[in-house]
Amino acid sequence: MIKDNETANKNLSEGPIGKSLILFALPLLGSSLIQQLYSTFSLIFVGHILGKEASAAVGASSLLVSCVVGFFTGMSVGSGIVAAKFFGSGNETGLKKTIQTSMTLSLAGGAFLAVLGYLLTPFLLGLLNTPAGIIDQAADYLRLYFLSLVSLVSYNMGAGILRALGNSKSPMVYQLIGGLSNIGTNALFIWFLGWGLKGAAIAILFSQTLAAVLVLRRLTKLDSAYSLTLRKILIDTTIFKKILYIGIPAGVQSMVITLSNLVVQYHINGLGVDSIAAFTAYFQVELSIYLPILAFGQAATTFTSMNIGAGKIDRVQQGVKTGLAISICTTIGLSLITLLLSAKAFALFSNDADVIAIGRRLALIAFPFYFFYAILEVLGSTVRGAGKTFPPMVIVLLNICLLRTALLYPVMEFFPSASSVIAVFPLSWAGAALCLWLYYRKVHWLPTA
Repeated sequence: MIKDNETANKNLSEGPIGKSLILFALPLLGSSLIQQLYSTFSLIFVGHILGKEASAAVGASSLLVSCVVGFFTGMSVGSGIVAAKFFGSGNETGLKKTIQTSMTLSLAGGAFLAVLGYLLTPFLLGLLNTPAGIIDQAADYLRLYFLSLVSLVSYNMGAGILRALGNSKSPMVYQLIGGLSNIGTNALFIWFLGWGLKGAAIAILFSQTLAAVLVLRRLTKLDSAYSLTLRKILIDTTIFKKILYIGIPAGVQSMVITLSNLVVQYHINGLGVDSIAAFTAYFQVELSIYLPILAFGQAATTFTSMNIGAGKIDRVQQGVKTGLAISICTTIGLSLITLLLSAKAFALFSNDADVIAIGRRLALIAFPFYFFYAILEVLGSTVRGAGKTFPPMVIVLLNICLLRTALLYPVMEFFPSASSVIAVFPLSWAGAALCLWLYYRKVHWLPTA
C-alpha cells in the first residue's frame, strides 16, 4: 500500500468495514452537498428575485449540462477504479501514468464540449420543447453554463483521483471554498448588479473554476513519485485503454440516466411553467435523499477497488452487506424526514403556492420508494469497483432509460399531469434494483483471490 501524508489513515482494506465506509462516505456526502450549493443557491436567488419564469428557464436548460458532465463523471469512475487498484497494490508508476492521463483527458474533453455546447444551445433547447416565453433566458443561461465545463469536468476527474487514493476530505474542502464563493458571487451579480440569469451562470463559472484550480494544485502536491506534473501532461495509451474500458460504460450509464430525464423534461415542459418550476424545485429537494445514497455508492466503488488491489476478496463481499444495510436504513430515515418538512423545503425555491403544492405531491409519490435506489446504487457501484462496468450499464439502460420511457408515453397520453410523470420513477428504480441483485447473486463478477 502506497502511503501519502493525507491518505495513510484512509486505507479501506483495513479496519472495521462499517466504520471505514461511513468515515469515507461522510466527506463524499459533504462534497456533494457543497457542490449542490452552486445550483441550489442560484435557484433560491433566481426564484425569489427573478421569478418563476426565470426558475423554469434554469430547470429547462440545466439537464443538458448534466447530460454532458455525466459522461465525464463516468469516465472519472474509470480513472478512479484504475487508480485505486494501483494504489492498493503499491504500483507508483502505474498510478503516476493514470493521474497524468486522466487530467489530460479531462482538460481536452471539457474544452471541446464547452465549445460544442455553446454553439448548439438553440438547437438543443428546441429539441426539449422549451416554452417560447422562457427560451431566450434559458439560452443565455445555458451558453454561459457550457463555458464552465472545463472546470466542472477537471474538478470531477481530479476529485475522483484523490478519492481513489483514500482522500475524500480534500475535495470536500475545495467544494466548500467554491460553494461559499458561489453564494457571494450570486448575491453580487444577481442582487446588487442586476445581471439576471447571466449573473447566476457567471457565478457558477467563477466558483467551479476556483474549485478546479484547488484540486489540480493538490494533485501536484502528492508524493513526487506519482504527483501530477502540469508541464508533462500526456496520455499513456495503455492506461488510456484501461480507463476507456471501465469508464465508457460508466459514462454511458451516467448519460443514460440524464437522457431519460431529458425525455422526462420534454413532457414536463409541455405541462406549463408551474410544473416546470415545481420539478426544478423537486430535483433540488430530493438531493437530501439522493446525495447520501450517492456517497455510499462512491464509497463502495473505492472500497471494492482498493480491496481487490490488496487481494482481499472476502472483505469485498462483507462490504456489500454492510453497505446495503447502512444505505437502506439511512435512505428510509431521510425520506421520512424530508416528507415531513416538504412544505418548508419547497418554499425555499418558490413563493408561488401552486408551485409548492405540485412539488409536495411529487415528493409524496416518489420519496417513500427511494430505498430501491439505495439498493441499485450500492450493488451497481460495487460491481463497477470490480472493473465490471458493462453489466450495470446494460441494466440501467434497460430500466432507468427504456422502461421509464416506455411507461412515460402511454401514461402521459391518458393521464397528463406532473404526478403521472413522477410515478414512473419508482417503477424504474425497482426494476433496476431487482436486476442488479440477480446479477450480484447469480453471476461470477469478482476476481479469484
